[in-house]
Amino acid sequence: MKTPKILFKYSWIYDQNWKEWIKNYKTKNLKYPSTKKVLNYTVKVEKIWRNYEKNILSELSRITGLKWKEDFIYCYVVGNCRPFSNPLTMPVYNDKGYFVDTLIHELIHQLFTQEGNMKQTTEAWKYINRKYRNETVRTRTHIPLHAILSYIYIIFFDEKRLKRDIISKSFFYDYKRAWQIVQQEGYQNIIHEFIKRIK
Repeated sequence: MKTPKILFKYSWIYDQNWKEWIKNYKTKNLKYPSTKKVLNYTVKVEKIWRNYEKNILSELSRITGLKWKEDFIYCYVVGNCRPFSNPLTMPVYNDKGYFVDTLIHELIHQLFTQEGNMKQTTEAWKYINRKYRNETVRTRTHIPLHAILSYIYIIFFDEKRLKRDIISKSFFYDYKRAWQIVQQEGYQNIIHEFIKRIK
């Protein structure tokens, strides 16, 4: 089964833009990590990630029936930002395990949006949007994602790691609500109902 290689990259210009943004918009006077710290950190998290990369990416493809279309996915690591999937961008976290967990989260978003996969998942997303029409768009987007992430935690890590993620997102309404729905309905049920509608 084809899986992409995650290529960790550093862009000084990109990092400096985030540094300026943090300085201008964050209320706390946070110390932004230096270039050297970001580069050293990237080397460390890459080593950790390589232990899981092939198995986790293969399992994400297997469980969803969606194929990875790209051979490489660039992951930009910056001193501080809100992580997001495209371009895949990750901040420095104190906990390197949390970096891996967040990277998996963003890669599930990536899998959903790989070429052709959005078309394949049209009916699945229609089902989610119809069933959870009273929830916010962000909550609806994260219901199947959190269900799949729950499965990955159980298979590759443990429930403690899953609970940590749930707690860490409890300060953000949309993510908290998505986790509540996954816990109430069961991640297996949500995955089943979602993937059976993937063409």
